[in-house]
Amino acid sequence: MIVDLPASTISRVQKALVTIREEGGAVALGRVLTLVISTRHGEEEEAIEAANDASREHPMRVIVVSTADDDQAEEARLDAQIRVGGDAGASEVILLRAYGDTASDEEGLVTGLLLPDAPVVVWWPGTAPEVVAESALGRIAQRRITDAASQSDPRQTIVDLADTYQPGDTDFAWTRLTLWRTQLAAVLDQPPYEPVTEVRVDGAPDSPSTLLLAAWLRLQLQVPVVYELTTGGTGSSGIHGVRLVRPSGPIVLERAVVDVATLTQPDQPTHDLSLPRRSLRDCLAEELRRLDPDDLFGDVVKHGVRQLAEPVESN
Repeated sequence: MIVDLPASTISRVQKALVTIREEGGAVALGRVLTLVISTRHGEEEEAIEAANDASREHPMRVIVVSTADDDQAEEARLDAQIRVGGDAGASEVILLRAYGDTASDEEGLVTGLLLPDAPVVVWWPGTAPEVVAESALGRIAQRRITDAASQSDPRQTIVDLADTYQPGDTDFAWTRLTLWRTQLAAVLDQPPYEPVTEVRVDGAPDSPSTLLLAAWLRLQLQVPVVYELTTGGTGSSGIHGVRLVRPSGPIVLERAVVDVATLTQPDQPTHDLSLPRRSLRDCLAEELRRLDPDDLFGDVVKHGVRQLAEPVESN
């Protein structure tokens, strides 16, 4: 069910929610968190679809705050829409399209709509504030999700995180690494248990995940790590491959085909492994599984990224 509330107010939205609850049952029952999505006009639906899919694992209230670009500024107005039932997955979606001065107070728009006594997660699918924890929406959230790949300079966005990171921040560039990190950790947990002496990571120029993977390996292994952003190799976006050098020979994990990686190790047969690119739904669902700070991500962006440019101390 979709209820449109043009030229509305937050008070009218609240009353409409109460009416829907009384007529259709306790729609807020079982909701475990509030997800606030901050986006732009015309860019809402992809994020809403991902949230609806993720809500089947994490029942929640979704509040979408959609604002116009500066050159689209209009007379102050709030157009609202409420989606429940089949139009909202296992969540309830409140879409707030704000115009003019109404868009200047994002915190005020959502405060009266938050679920009581429930955690708040804020997600910026597109352009994010320079310091998300100090932004109007970031201040009310336990977790703050950004996506460096959506920024004008993805690599620099990750570098800047070293100075702006605060506990509770996370980025989908890190979430997209989960399968890579799991596979590499599994390989190194098998014999021969030799130390890694050097690492090489290759990826596309627009892949902030490549930088984060290199930083994670540098932080964990404390060995020289070379990372290269190139349009060569697979000719695709994202991470192209990782090469770990050990005394017995190199371990190479390379994704030369979409969603499939090839693992090559000394004295072992070559294996093809499923290594799919993660969807927005997968990334969002993973981040909503934990509402405490991701300390490892914090260490990687604060220390691992910086260590990439530093020499390795010899023992």
